[in-house]
Order: sequence, then structure tokens, then C-alpha cells
Amino acid sequence: MIERLETLWSEVRHRFRALVRRDAVERDLDEELRFHLDRESEKYVRRGASRDAARRYATLAFGGVERIKDDTRDARGIEVAERIVQDARYALRSLRSRPLFGVVVIATLALGVGVNAAMFGVVDRLLFRAPAYLRDPGSVNRVYVTWTTDRGRGWLRIADYAEFADFARWSRSVSQIAAFCHYFSLAVGTGDDLKESPIGIVSASLFDFFDARPVVGRFFTAQEDSVPAGALVAVLGYDYWQRQYAGRRDVLGSTLAIGRATYTVIGVAPKGFEGISDRQPPVAFIPVAAYSSGRSDNARLARLAQPHEWWQNYDSEWLEILVRRRPGVSVDAASADLTNAFRRSWLARAAIEPNLPSLGFASPVALAGPLQLGRGPLADAETRVVVWIGGVAFIVLLIACANVANLLLARALRRRREIAVRHALGGSRRRLIQQLLTETLILAALGGTAGLLVAQASSAVLGRLLLGGTGAFGVLTDWRTLAFSFSLIVFVALVSGIVPALHQGGEHLADSLKAGMREGTYRQSRARTTLLVIQAALSVVLLVGAGLFARSLHQVRSLHFGYDVDPVVYVRTSLRATKLTDAERSALSARLLDETRSIPGVVSASRIVSVPFGTSESRALSAPGADSIRRPGRIMLQAGSSDYFATIGTRIVRGRGLAASDRAGAPPVIVVSASMARALWGTQDPIGKCIRVGGDTMPCRTVVGVAENIKAHDLNGAPELAYYLSVEQRAVLFGPEAPALFVRVAGRADDYVERIRARLQPLMPGASYVMATPLHEKLDVRMRSWNFGATLFLAFGALALGLAAIGLYAVIAFSVAQRAHELGVRIALGAGVSDILRLVVGEGIAFTAAGIVIGGAIALTAGHWVQPLLFDVNASDPLTYTLVAAALMVVGLLASAIPAARATRVDPTVALRTD
Repeated sequence: MIERLETLWSEVRHRFRALVRRDAVERDLDEELRFHLDRESEKYVRRGASRDAARRYATLAFGGVERIKDDTRDARGIEVAERIVQDARYALRSLRSRPLFGVVVIATLALGVGVNAAMFGVVDRLLFRAPAYLRDPGSVNRVYVTWTTDRGRGWLRIADYAEFADFARWSRSVSQIAAFCHYFSLAVGTGDDLKESPIGIVSASLFDFFDARPVVGRFFTAQEDSVPAGALVAVLGYDYWQRQYAGRRDVLGSTLAIGRATYTVIGVAPKGFEGISDRQPPVAFIPVAAYSSGRSDNARLARLAQPHEWWQNYDSEWLEILVRRRPGVSVDAASADLTNAFRRSWLARAAIEPNLPSLGFASPVALAGPLQLGRGPLADAETRVVVWIGGVAFIVLLIACANVANLLLARALRRRREIAVRHALGGSRRRLIQQLLTETLILAALGGTAGLLVAQASSAVLGRLLLGGTGAFGVLTDWRTLAFSFSLIVFVALVSGIVPALHQGGEHLADSLKAGMREGTYRQSRARTTLLVIQAALSVVLLVGAGLFARSLHQVRSLHFGYDVDPVVYVRTSLRATKLTDAERSALSARLLDETRSIPGVVSASRIVSVPFGTSESRALSAPGADSIRRPGRIMLQAGSSDYFATIGTRIVRGRGLAASDRAGAPPVIVVSASMARALWGTQDPIGKCIRVGGDTMPCRTVVGVAENIKAHDLNGAPELAYYLSVEQRAVLFGPEAPALFVRVAGRADDYVERIRARLQPLMPGASYVMATPLHEKLDVRMRSWNFGATLFLAFGALALGLAAIGLYAVIAFSVAQRAHELGVRIALGAGVSDILRLVVGEGIAFTAAGIVIGGAIALTAGHWVQPLLFDVNASDPLTYTLVAAALMVVGLLASAIPAARATRVDPTVALRTD
């Protein structure tokens, strides 16, 4: 074995030396051959031959020195490497002689490879990449649940703590189980350093899923995460530790205000550790029990109905569940086991909730689903759009390859005579094809290298746009992206180079030797035309997609929500550890409202409870003859002060809105939405009707007004059923909420956010705080899929259109150069400028029209797949297709115009003398 390794190492060293020190190896080979020839010559001299004859006999006996050299090189594996080096040198010299050609090809490939490498980084993180440090990702699953309700079935990935405990108690197929929540942003820090940041609320068992060791300190333990209260301890995220504490190791034992509580820092997570984070990386990790025990910022958890404690109740779903299957347990078997545990949990819940649907009707099911959300049953529209955009990026790459193949084909046609002469002098077709592919591979390598730089530069933009705020990701430092990019380079080299190489390999030697630059064959024209039509067709597909998403974005932005968005600021507060009585809360709300109204530029302000596309509240309702509305959760409750409707911009279509006279102790009143009035009373006049809020025993509230319909949860859905109470009358029933306001300003809401926060913060007691955000941010999140769908489809469509225009220009320009003799003859025979223009431009328009027809057919075929991602736009929208066809026709006309103008200036005398 050792001898074989030594022999192998000797061969490797010798072959490497033969490549890097070729002259020295050749000298050694000459000396060795000379030595053997001298020895053989001496034999013939001793037999009586003269020196010259002996040398000739020895050479004949060897069979030729040069042949022996070639055989020796082949035996050592040097000849193939030398050919590759020779081809590479020839290709580089050829590119140096035509630098503009090289720059255009490399830039085209750089754009194609760059956008695909960057999009791979995005799609990989959304659909395939496991979280950092996760041990054996293939055995880890998220738990999804579903059951039948009066509205059908739908998957959920959240549960309450009691269900988590039931899964842990009754699941037999899992070896580990953990609970986590990464979608809460809590106030972190105090004073000027206070900022809302993502917090990882996790069970202590989550850390056991990872092979991660804290940089400093330790993770919290199961005892510190045990009910009823847990321990107020925190593990800092690595980036936050570096940013806020400059990486100080004495951070252990310090305190950090998170939400309403103050936590003691016990450790720092390693770099890159994010737990199971689908959004921004958490700045800190805290125990579930500590957060849930009533000292947290989640007011709902602190108000759970008695006599059961928070960890025993089933009416607050906010946690996600992670499981690791036992060795040998399949996903289907784990799902069946989790379903059994979920059914037992349902029976336990039914014991304390008599109104819960029966087990037979609900038919609860649990699923051991994929770890990545984008591959699970709750993949959102944003993830689906990202996948489509990944496909769009690949189409851009195909267009780039077609463009490069067209350029290489034109270059090969110009070199027909050169290649034919080399073939006539003994060069094999295989050898010539190898040389052309080597040149293409060098171009692809240079384009791919430039593409990586493009990908790295664009990763920050794509990361912020598509990864939900996780920001830039490293392309050059990620081996998965680099491996994918290398595969792309090979793919590009093969796709771009195969057409010119096969075309050249199929040329007839005699025809090529006789051919002049003006001569082309039908097969040549067909190859280039096919590539051009492919580019145009794929550009149509991308532009149609861009148009559909742009129209969707326009439709959703033009949508009337039933309230104004742009001029409204949402102000919310947190009392943190400050304890206030109900009277003190009400007084604080009144002070904040008065101070807000005094700020210059504020038009009006109102106290509120619910926020569209944010927090919402619902209560049991009953009305004579309308018992179907008694279950909570179907109708949105909003409470406001007298200026509520003027502030939010919701119109009162009948009766009146909330008034200053609707105080506590005054006759209870209610305002309902038009959709709710129609659902309850049909065409009857709702004014004066009775609604009981909170149950059948509650006093009757008189409907005094009807407000226009609003959208508060679903942009695509039917109008919301909503009703409005006076904040003071609502407080009599349910107690005062933490103060919150809507503020209407005279200008842009963004310009008033910090001004409002700075004026209100001094009024807050203790460590409590104020946060202000423009209301449009709530809507912007809902529009993200259409927003970046339109943005990236349009960007990639424009890129594809530009590449197609360059390709069309190159084809027409080359065609004009080839047909100089024909055009000269036409001009000599009396053809006018308009005739030449019509001939050349007509060719470009024909190519473009063919691409439009084929691309339109492809887009129509793929339309039913993209239809669910659009908003109020049909995937076969005629206006979009018409505009795309017109735009491509204009581009085709412009790309053909320059070569056409050049064709009109052909000198017929010169053209007739050529060739």
C-alpha cells in the first residue's frame, strides 16, 4: 500500500513539474533520448558501421525521435493538458484582438449568472437551508394542526402552552419537543436606547436541538423555564452583544429591560445562531414561562380567565412546536402519533370548555410538517412569489445564453475560412470543436466571476426585499451558493457554446474554403433566427409577468379600505412594570390625547382599541333574531373617542358616529358597519335596533349609526363585520386597555412619527414607553408580495428586454454585413432608401412578431399557475398583453433601425467588387 502511494505521489509530482516547468522537462527528455541513441549507435560502430551510418541505423531502430516524444508525453498524461493550455492561450489572444466582443459577452453572462446566484441565496434560505447549528435537520419537523369549524378546515402552526404540554406528554414517536415564538417584537432597553426588536421566546428544550455552545455563559435550563413563573433570564444574540456591548465578556449578570420585565443576562449565543427564526434574528432569547407568567408584554396572556392558570388554558394560540422524530420513525408515522396526541388534548380541552365542538365533528389532525415554512401547508404568497422570481431569474439566464450563443455563432461565421484552412491542414473536427468550447468556457468563467461580484452587490437589496428584513447574505463566503454558481458557469458554457461548436463541426470543408463573408447558408440563418426568437419569446413571458404584478399592485393600492392610511399615525404604549389602577389608566389616556391634539400639524386624534391588519378585539354578541353571531372571533370590535371617524376617515353612511356625550353612565350606543347591518337585519333600517355586547344578559345597546365597510384582516376577502363603541362605555364592560391612539396629521405620517413620540414620552410613568408608527406600515406588509413581485419582474423583464434588443441588433447588423453584395446589387438596380429600410426593418419586425406570438402563448399557458398570486387582475388580461406586444415591437423597430440606416449607405460599386 505504501509503495503504491509513493508511486502515485511520484507520478503526480512529475506531471505537475511537466506542466509548470515544460522547458526543463523537454530538455530532460531530449537528453534521455540522446543518451539511448548514443548507446545504440555505439553498438553499430562496434559492428563496423561508420558514425553517420550507425546514427541512421539507431534512429531507424527507435522508430523516430519525435514519435517517441509524443508517445512519452501521452503516457505521462501531459499532451491533453498541453492542448488545453494551448487552447486557453489561443482563446485569450483571440479575445484580446476583439476586446469589445469579450466585454459584451462577459457582461451579458455576468448579469445572467449574478441574478441567479443571488436568487439562489434567497430561495435556498427560504426553502432548503436548515437553521445554523441544527443537529440532523432531516429528523426535525414543525407541527401543524387543523380541525373542522363552521368555516371549514385550515392549517395552523401555532398552539397554546397547554397543547404544547399535551403533545410533550402523549407523543411517543418524538425524542425531543420544544416550543418557540419568534414573531413578537418587544421593547428592548430603556430611555433613548429603547427600541422594539425581535425576541426569541423559547422553551429551554429548544437549545437541545442544536450543536451550539454559548460564546459566554450558558443557556437557560428547564428549571428556569418551568411553570408557573420561570426565571427572568436572557441569552443575548451574538450580533446584539457585539453592537450594544462591544463584545464585552463581563456582560454576564447585567440586566436588560425586555417588554414589561427586566431580565438578567446569563449567556451569549454563538455567531449565526438564530434558533428557528423566519424573520429577523432575535436580539435575545427568553424563557416561555417567564414571558407568559403575567410579567410579560402580552396583555392577553395576563387576562386569561380563571380559575385555570395560564399554562392550563387553551384559548391563546401563540407558540410554535418543534419535534425531533425518533430513529426509524417516518414522517407519516410521526404525523399519526401527533394526531393521536392532539385528539387526547382536544378531549382535555373539552373538559373545561363545554362549547367546544365534539371530537367527531372537529376531527382534529396534526402534521409533522417541513421545517421550512415555504414548503409547508402555510406557505404564504410572498414565498410563492419568490419561487416564481427564482424561475424568472433562470429565464434571464437562458436569454443571456441565447444572446451569447448568437454572438459566438456570428463570430464563428466570420472565422469560417480560418477554421476551414486549419481543418484542411490536418486539424480534426473534434480538435476544432474542443478549441471553440474552451474559448466559451473561458468566457463563461470570466462572466461567472464577474457574476459573483454582481450577486454579492445585489444580495443586500434582495435580502432586505425578499427575506423579511434579515438583510444581506454572503455570496462569496457561502459554499452552497459558490457550488451553485460553479454549476451555472458549466451550464452557461455548454448551452452557449454547443450551438456554435456543432454548427462549425457540421460545415463542409469545400464550401467553407470557397465561402466569402457575404455568403451564408440557410442553416446558418435558421440557427441565429431560432436563438433570436427564443430571446424575444422569453422576454414576452417576463414582461407579461411584470405587467400583471404591476397592475395587481396598482389595484391593491387603489383599493378603498374604508379608512385613510397615509395621513394616520398609530400610537401605542406599554406600561412595562408600572402598575396603574383603572382610573389612572383612563387619566393617562386622556392626558396623552390632549397633548397629541396640541402638537402643530395634528388635525385630529382619537383613543382606540383595535388596529386594522394588526391587533383586534372581539366579544360575544347577540341580537334579536340573529343568534348566529354569538360566537366571538367573527366580528371586529373597535372603540374610539368622539373624533374617531374624523381621524381614521371612515364615513358614516346613516345616522351618526360616536359623540362626546357617549360617556360612561350615558345610554349605551353602538355604530355598526354596513355589512354587519345587512347581515343582521337585511334591508331593514338598523337605526334603533338592539345589540347586546358580551352576552345575552348584557344591556341592550342602541344602533345610532352605520359606517362604511372596512377591510381589516383580508385584502381579498369580503368586507369586515365591524362595530364601534365609545372607549368610555367599553371600559365599563371590560376595563380600560393600555392607552393607544390614532393621529391624523396634515402631511406625511412618516414626518410626524418621532415628533409625536418625543412629545408623549415625558408623560409616561416609570419605565413605560410610547411607540409611534405610520399606519401605512401595517398595509405595506400585506402588499409585499405584489410589491416585490412587480419590482423584480419589472427589473428582470427590463434586463431581458435589453438583452433581446442587443441580440436583435447583432443579428440584423451581421445580416446587413453578410448581404452587402446583395444590397449593393439592389441599389445598383434602382432600389430606393425606403425599399432598403423596409427590407431590413421588416426582417427585424418578423423576428420580433414571431417571439411575441410564441411568448404570448407560453404566458397564457402558465397564467393559471400565477393567477392565485395576482390581485383583482386576470392572468390573461388583454391590456397587459397588448402593452407588452407594443413595447416589444417598438424595441424591435429601434434595434433594427441602426443596421437598416447603415444598409442604405452601402456603396454599390464597392459591394459589386467584393469577393
